[in-house]
Amino acid sequence: MKLIGSARAAREQEYLEFAAARTPQLYRSACLLASGDTHLAEDLVQETLGRMYAHWGRRIDNPAAYAHTVLVRVFLTHQRRRSNGERPTGELPDSAQREGDPALRLTLLQALGRLSARDRAVLVLRYWEDRSIEETADALRASSGAVRTQSSRALGRLRAVLGDSLADLPR
Repeated sequence: MKLIGSARAAREQEYLEFAAARTPQLYRSACLLASGDTHLAEDLVQETLGRMYAHWGRRIDNPAAYAHTVLVRVFLTHQRRRSNGERPTGELPDSAQREGDPALRLTLLQALGRLSARDRAVLVLRYWEDRSIEETADALRASSGAVRTQSSRALGRLRAVLGDSLADLPR
């Protein structure tokens, strides 16, 4: 019995280390998926980590990639729920400034918020997380051709939403 308990404790410690290391990346991706809604992003990350814990004993070749796949699937499931009628406010909470242009960041987050959940998921996976078409297709349970088409169309929609607003921002 002691051997089983020590194996379980080792597995739980391994999971805790994984969760601590991956939470910041998952949170950043969740914020993009949720169009800046930090509360929803926290919920998505929490649900993702809960599902990862439930499957932690199974063999997973790349836990980090699998966690992002789970995150996207949790987000898409959330978007399909009927109770998903709440909308985030236009203001983000104060946070530490990172390098980059805050006005551009807010403009992009607002533009992402106007896209459908599926379009956001494709853009975040392909261009934010820099996943291949095949990895994105696997995460979204779609064909590679569908991902190519959806990426192209989602970028077109994003450009249409942004319009000339990027030209108005100081460089």
